[in-house]
Amino acid sequence: MARASTHHALVTGAAGFIGSHLVERLLKDGASVTGVDCFTDYYPPSLKRANLAAALEHSGFRLLELDLGAADLAALPDVQVVFHQAAQAGVRASWGADFAAYAHHNVLATQRLLERYRDAGLERFVYASSSSIYGDAERYPTDESMLPRPFSPYGVTKLAGEHLTLLYGRNFGLPVTVLRYFTVYGPRQRPDMAFHRFCRSLLAGEPILVHGDGHQSRDFTFVADVIEANVRAWTRSAPQGVYNVGGGSQVQVLEAIAILERALDLKAQIRFEPRPPGDPLRTRADAARIRADLDFVPGIGIETGLAAEAAWVRGLYAPGGRWTAGREAR
Repeated sequence: MARASTHHALVTGAAGFIGSHLVERLLKDGASVTGVDCFTDYYPPSLKRANLAAALEHSGFRLLELDLGAADLAALPDVQVVFHQAAQAGVRASWGADFAAYAHHNVLATQRLLERYRDAGLERFVYASSSSIYGDAERYPTDESMLPRPFSPYGVTKLAGEHLTLLYGRNFGLPVTVLRYFTVYGPRQRPDMAFHRFCRSLLAGEPILVHGDGHQSRDFTFVADVIEANVRAWTRSAPQGVYNVGGGSQVQVLEAIAILERALDLKAQIRFEPRPPGDPLRTRADAARIRADLDFVPGIGIETGLAAEAAWVRGLYAPGGRWTAGREAR
């Protein structure tokens, strides 16, 4: 899947969990990359900057720090492909007064980015969506024809971004692709996400907080597989293509904790709390379309993937690591 060095890619949310991995993959494949990030304080910006440490040493990478929802986007370069990963993340935080940030970063920023590149002759505009657009789906596994019924304000904003992306494709001929991620995990996962929190609590000898009874399940997708799906979407996806990106590793939360216990050789203490609003009981992707169109099959199973994340978290919080357990990352 390597591309010629003459190709120039734009990655928004470049310092984030997924964006930083995508930047490194594109650089490895020979593309030059402009990364965009506004370094919101949803989690410590120092962690995001650490995500880009390797990329910043690469001559083919440039970082622009700007807010896509407010800045003059004429500052963005002409490129062949845009990977729009930037978003205000988090289901639980999207209720109440904080919704304004979700509307700004997930809806307005997407519309302004589409306007910037609508007549730019792109090879592809790849929009990172979420399985949150399905909510509590009517059937499992869930395919792309299922009527979206978001179960959280976050899901509403991601679906709005999808609609914007697809209508710019229909109205202006912009070659767009939508990728619906199913619960991405792996090294650099955000501190608020479950597996990062579970590892941190295990390492600190503190109780793991589980929302609900632990029997809720997710279709977990390792970050390297998500990156592969993005790269394939650049050149292989159908016009106006919408694809589930699922890892095929559907496990319950308690099963995932047991895997992390083995990976870290530690015993978990678990504290159960009520399941919060907006948190579906189950997700599972029907990935037939992405397999047929992009020849994409996830390559990393849950045992291998969680071992990789656990090792990364251990290094993050170890003495001399980038972070100390119990400090800002909480």
